[in-house]
Amino acid sequence: MKGSIPHIVQYQGSKRKLAPQILSYFPQRFNRLIEPFAGMAAVSIATAKEHRCPRFFINDLNEPLLGILREAVNNPDKIVSDYTAIWEEQFRYEAGSEAHYYHIRERFNNGEKDPSMMLYILARCVKGAVRYGSNGRFNQSPDKRRNGTNPQTLRRNIAGVSQLLRGKSEFYAMDYREVLDMAAPGDVVYLDPPYQGVCTGRDSRYYSGIAFNEFVEALDKLNSRNVDYIVSYDGFCGDKSYGEILPDDLGLKLSYLNAGLSTQSLFNGERVETKEALYVSRNLAKSGMVLQPSLPLF
Repeated sequence: MKGSIPHIVQYQGSKRKLAPQILSYFPQRFNRLIEPFAGMAAVSIATAKEHRCPRFFINDLNEPLLGILREAVNNPDKIVSDYTAIWEEQFRYEAGSEAHYYHIRERFNNGEKDPSMMLYILARCVKGAVRYGSNGRFNQSPDKRRNGTNPQTLRRNIAGVSQLLRGKSEFYAMDYREVLDMAAPGDVVYLDPPYQGVCTGRDSRYYSGIAFNEFVEALDKLNSRNVDYIVSYDGFCGDKSYGEILPDDLGLKLSYLNAGLSTQSLFNGERVETKEALYVSRNLAKSGMVLQPSLPLF
């Protein structure tokens, strides 16, 4: 993949760095890419960059997050202009930029769901990590070391994303099972659900967790309808594994992607590699693709 993959803003859990590895499992050409758990749509962006398919169905149950994507693709100048006004305001805010962040976050939590507001919060918060409390309010703190993405940098980022996806994409904020019902043979579905290793029952990124048994049933339905799909789901870090492996009777090919060194391990003075599990549906696995070798869980 020549050149870097454009992205809107830092987002914890983004597959931007892993996208080249993930795309090595995709067909060279297919009808439509469907992302039920899009996040910042890194895989859709990477797929568009390689001209693998002409259409994209981008979904995320987090409507404010989905709104950033929709506006960045369809109205890039407006969202950058609105973001710039909020970003510049922090330097004039009498109580300081940190207090300004909490002021914007409070407005957002009180119902002002403007995409530029969510974009500023995401660009300014710790690790670009979306987190909600049990009351449904965004509760992530600001990163005190920085003031968020510079508007000029953001403009370049968004322009690159918009150029790739504009006129080719549909945006929705629905339950993933509704999205899967819309998939058809000839599509590829890429699923990156909340990992079992980081949530139980309720997930702070999505307001509600993804039940393992329901997820397995949804994949089985895709099999019965002859829809191709690829799933990023858990893995291991050093000798510690996360989550339950998807059942063998789904007929999936399991491989592991090198996600690099664990950030937490580096903080602890260690160098521990993280591997992320990637499951490929049976038709894709039988299509003659060269799959990367699997690694056993410890």
